[in-house]
Amino acid sequence: MNRRRCAAAAITVVCALGLLTVPVQAMAAPIPDVPTPPPGASVTVPSAPLPPASPLSPSTSPSASDQELEKVREQIETLYRKAGAATDAYNLAQEQTKKQSGEIVKLAKAIVDGQARIAELKDQAGAQAREQYRNGGLPPGAQLVLSDDPKLFLDGINKVRQSQQANQTVLAELSRTQEDLETYTQDASTNWHKLETNRVKQAKAKKKINAQIAAAKKLESRLEKKERARLRQLEREAASRAHTAWLATRPVQTIENAGSGATSAGKAAVAFATAQIGKPYVWGATGPGSYDCSGLTSKAWAAAGRPIPRTSQEQWRLLPRIDIQDMRPGDLIIYHADASHVGMYVGDGTMVHSPRPGRNVTLAGAGSMKILGVVRPDK
Repeated sequence: MNRRRCAAAAITVVCALGLLTVPVQAMAAPIPDVPTPPPGASVTVPSAPLPPASPLSPSTSPSASDQELEKVREQIETLYRKAGAATDAYNLAQEQTKKQSGEIVKLAKAIVDGQARIAELKDQAGAQAREQYRNGGLPPGAQLVLSDDPKLFLDGINKVRQSQQANQTVLAELSRTQEDLETYTQDASTNWHKLETNRVKQAKAKKKINAQIAAAKKLESRLEKKERARLRQLEREAASRAHTAWLATRPVQTIENAGSGATSAGKAAVAFATAQIGKPYVWGATGPGSYDCSGLTSKAWAAAGRPIPRTSQEQWRLLPRIDIQDMRPGDLIIYHADASHVGMYVGDGTMVHSPRPGRNVTLAGAGSMKILGVVRPDK
């Protein structure tokens, strides 16, 4: 009876948490914007109080209880998927923030160098002006032009020309440097605004991630130990059913051939990814102790000498796409319509991935989730 009460309580919580299931934007639309959470950041628990559990009817059968637990599993999966999408938004904004910060540093140095060069050129121009003043407004070469000595006259003409060219060069460089300085200043201001925008995006995504994860954990925490174990079993069964259904749509020859022809870089990426099996999922993490899904794939390919985009949505958007039947070890399988999850194909219909909070890096069937497509980093 306790088991049934807890399962029913979890279902009640599912209803109460409906407000947390607002769809998250897919990659095709602008992503909500975003700073890296410090290790051990606290989780924001939804402020709305959870309703009390209502007891199940005494006539409820074990199969009905499984049906209720299945609903809880689906709701938890939905919450974690939304957290995953928000994590992708967070990671993208974090990368953009790093880029903007780097640009600002470069521009600041360019501004300092430009100011120093302008000061130097002004000193040169001032020295030339003072020299002309000392010579009655005429440079030394111009005075020689007035000489009756033919040799001095020719020398004077050359010196006048050289002096004029020097003056023009200094003034032209001074003008260019001042224009560059204005451009650097404008670019620095633009990048600063972008930086602040991305910081706001990070903060929003972080809040959404924490809320979704807290809601999912709250649902699971209302179940008894045996019910949580059964929930894990239902999770495995759902993944197995999805993978089996996917395999049924693939010709046997395709599955047997897929995985052949891996490149040396692909093999290196797979070796790195599979070496991380057992390490926990942590959103925003890129190792070495923990990873989120795209943190694992991006680090694996970086280790193979082929840097790729940080997020699963950017990996889907920017990397070359291939047909599923042609995939080989090292290729990345992108999941869900919003490209919010990614795993790495390792051959024999299997992939390695970092699933979600509360789970570790593991092997799973390539078809255990809805496949959006496949991309190849080393194509």
